[in-house]
Amino acid sequence: MQAAIAQARQGLQEGGIPIGSVLIQNGEIVGRGHNRRVQQGNPILHAEIDCLQNAGRMGRYQNTALYSTLMPCYLCAGAVVQFGIPKVIAGEARTFPGAREFMESHGVEVIDLDLSECRQLMEDFISHHPVLWQEDIGTLDT
Repeated sequence: MQAAIAQARQGLQEGGIPIGSVLIQNGEIVGRGHNRRVQQGNPILHAEIDCLQNAGRMGRYQNTALYSTLMPCYLCAGAVVQFGIPKVIAGEARTFPGAREFMESHGVEVIDLDLSECRQLMEDFISHHPVLWQEDIGTLDT
């Protein structure tokens, strides 16, 4: 999780949303990413998607686990289910509940660590950038 937190902090330093993710296979990090929607102007470049893209083609996702500083949203949960990633470890889900039930209903083991460090990153960001956060989670009023 510390590698995912480092990714979240990197995203924040770049002017983006502080969410980070790493993909582990057989105990080794095979992909890292952070939310780069702002930096790249790409509406689907969430941390988990960036991580999976950076991991590259794997064919099979057996023996993998996806770590994310925040509970994955439906977009990212869909990628988890699509690729058959068996386990997701989230840093926290208080600031955003994500799509835990969706993943679990598709057989994914989901663990919420409820880490204060992850929660504080998000709470600070949300308080300073509420409109950007609402845009990220799709709740911005039009």
